[in-house]
Amino acid sequence: MNSQERLDADMRATEAQIDAMMQAARALIGIAAQSVAEVEDQVTLPQLRVLVLVESRGTLNLNRLAEAMGIHPSNATRACDRLVAIGLLQRRESATDRRNLVLELTDRGKDLVDSVIAHRRVVIADVLSRVPERRRRGLATAMTAFADGAGEAFADNAWKLGWPS
Repeated sequence: MNSQERLDADMRATEAQIDAMMQAARALIGIAAQSVAEVEDQVTLPQLRVLVLVESRGTLNLNRLAEAMGIHPSNATRACDRLVAIGLLQRRESATDRRNLVLELTDRGKDLVDSVIAHRRVVIADVLSRVPERRRRGLATAMTAFADGAGEAFADNAWKLGWPS
């Protein structure tokens, strides 16, 4: 096999790997969308994003939340007002600066985020149970390697689909 034939073969292999990852990504996005649909009678996707950010990053003030979401602070305030009103989020004085209010999940807010994550885990476990054991053995290693290759830049955007960091 000459060098051009090897390059062509490598490109075909890479295309097949890309296609396989695209199929897996579609499945995982479908699982994420389904879990969001499970709570859409309680919160909107943007509200779930707020809850996931507060859950995964700890207490935040409104400015840090707006910055993390890439939105204007007034939009973050409106979203938080609704979440406070329905008992999923609370504002309290900061322990380090009494002039500053911080946001944290209520028990109900934590339960809602936990239910979304639990739903995803159950569905993923069900899907994995349909994959033959011999095929699953290397799957965790391969997926971890892919996640490591993607790095934090991509993982930091997972909250946009309600996926904690």
